[in-house]
Amino acid sequence: MEQLLKLLSDGKTQFHVVEACKSILSDNGFEELAYEDSRELVPGGKYMLSPFRSMLFAWTMGAKNSPLRIACAHTDFPMLKIKSNPEITKKGYVQVNVEPYGGLLSKTWFDRPLGMAGKVVLSGDNPFAPKVKLFDSQKPLFMIPNLAPHLERDKTKELDVQKELIPILSCTSSLDASEITNGHVTEGFLLRYLAGNLDVSVESILDYDLYLYISGAPEQVGLKDEFLAAARIDNTSSVSAILEAITQISNQNITAVAALFDNEEIGSRSKQGADSMLLRELLERICPGRQLGANSFNLSVDVAHATHPNYIEKNDITNDIILGNGVVLKSSASQRYVTDSEAGAVIAALCRQNDIPFQRQVNRSGMPGGQTLGPIMSSYLPIRSADIGIPILAMHSACELAHKTDYESLVKLLTAYYHEA
Repeated sequence: MEQLLKLLSDGKTQFHVVEACKSILSDNGFEELAYEDSRELVPGGKYMLSPFRSMLFAWTMGAKNSPLRIACAHTDFPMLKIKSNPEITKKGYVQVNVEPYGGLLSKTWFDRPLGMAGKVVLSGDNPFAPKVKLFDSQKPLFMIPNLAPHLERDKTKELDVQKELIPILSCTSSLDASEITNGHVTEGFLLRYLAGNLDVSVESILDYDLYLYISGAPEQVGLKDEFLAAARIDNTSSVSAILEAITQISNQNITAVAALFDNEEIGSRSKQGADSMLLRELLERICPGRQLGANSFNLSVDVAHATHPNYIEKNDITNDIILGNGVVLKSSASQRYVTDSEAGAVIAALCRQNDIPFQRQVNRSGMPGGQTLGPIMSSYLPIRSADIGIPILAMHSACELAHKTDYESLVKLLTAYYHEA
C-alpha cells in the first residue's frame, strides 16, 4: 500500500508514472536497456525497456522455454491537456486553453486546485534528437470555478467544454507590467514560465505535452480507514500491483513480463499504445523462434465498476461487485473483456489455491461498458487471456474510491500468477 500511495502522489502524468516505475524497478535490480541494445539476455536477468517515455516493459528471464506470464496495464488517465498557444486574457483574468484527454467526468473537475505537469521538448544538436525534460509545478496553479446556481437556472444544459472548462491561472493585476500589453498577457507567457522553472531559454522550447492534474494527496477514509480516495486510481493501482509482484520474483522457471502502455483512455491506437507491435517485437527477442501456446498467459489488469449503492439498477441483476470483497474477474459476451471460461478457470483456481477473495463482473445487458487492453492484445497475441482488477466507485472522476484490502488481494494474485509454473 505504501508504494501505491507514493505512485498516486508522484505519478501526475503518464510520463511521471513511467519515471517512478523505472526508479522502483532499478531499486529492485532491473537493468534498463536501450531499444537498439542487442546484448544477449541471460536466464535470471532482470530487464526493463522504455521505447517511449510514457510506456514501459519489464521482464525477468526464465530458463529456455519456461512458461510466459504477461501482465499489462495502462499508465494514462483522464486529464485536461493544455493546447498550443494557450494564453487567454478575459476581463482581467489570465486563463489557458485546454481540451479533455480521455473520458473524464468533467463536472468533477470544477472547484478543485489543479497543478500542471508533463514533458517539455527542447532543441538539441540534432533536429531528430531533441532533449526532453519532465515538468511538475509541484503546487496548484489553476482552478475552474463553478457558476453559482443563482446564475444558472437551467439544470439540464449540456456542459460546453470549450467554454466552461477553461481554468483560471492568474489576474492581470497580479502580473508585472512587462507581461501585459494592452490589457492582455504577452505572447509566450506560459513558455516563459516553463523556461524559468526549467532553467532553459524560451527559444530552446520546441513543444510540450502538458496536462492539468488534481492536486492533493491520497486520503484514507471510512469509519475504519478502509477506503482509499484519490485521483488516478484508474489505472495507477494496477501498475503498482504489477510492479509489486514482478519485483518479488525468484522463480527462474517463469519468464515474467510487465507491459505498461499509454493511450488506453483514447483507444490505444498509437506507437506507445497496446494496439502497436512493440510487445510482439519484445517477445520475439525474449523468446526467439518460440511458438506462443498453452504455457503462455496474459492478464489485462484494469479497474472494475463496483456496484453503486445509489444506482444499483446500473449493474447486472445477479452479479454484484462490492468494495472490499476482493479482486474482480471480468467477462463479456461481446469480448469487451477478454476472459473466456478456460482463462477464467485459471484465475479462479489461483484465487482458491492462495485463499484470495474474488468476485465476477459481467455488464448489465444492454449496457456495453468499457473495453480494456485484453481484447486489443489478443488480436496479435493469440494466447489465453483474462481481465482482472480492483473494483472502484466514481471511475474517471477527479477523485475515485477503492478499498485497501482489494488492492492487497490484487498484489497477492499477481504474485501467485508470476510464481506458479
